[in-house]
Amino acid sequence: MKNYKSGKYIVFSVIGFMIFTAGLVLIKSMPDTQGIMRVLPYLCIGIGAGIFGQNLGEVLKNIAVKNNPEVAKQMVVDANDERNLTISNKAKAKAYDLMLLVFSALMLTFALMQVDMYLILAFVAAYLFIVFSQIYYLNKYQKEM
Repeated sequence: MKNYKSGKYIVFSVIGFMIFTAGLVLIKSMPDTQGIMRVLPYLCIGIGAGIFGQNLGEVLKNIAVKNNPEVAKQMVVDANDERNLTISNKAKAKAYDLMLLVFSALMLTFALMQVDMYLILAFVAAYLFIVFSQIYYLNKYQKEM
């Protein structure tokens, strides 16, 4: 059975909370900023909240599982269950299809709004990267199966 240790997750939770708090302090202490300092506090808040939430969730899961081995066993079975994997893959495929539509709509909207060309080209590059990676994996899996 897997050994559920929470030490590193607690450390990362604290680091995430500190980054989150630093973002809040930066917003309050520097109201009139320019350039990167205008964006940095919000990046700190987003990244800090993500790190904090993810790792705190792992800590709570490990605490719950450590005291109940039956739940731990069921979680392992659920994670490796073929039906659940199929459902997850189908959901990812639908989300991918939706993402392509959203990216296309955003690119068109930004082009019509006459946003700077480098921003539109960044969206186009990301869109093409996603499409080409899909083509690559499609070919790879067709050769394997």
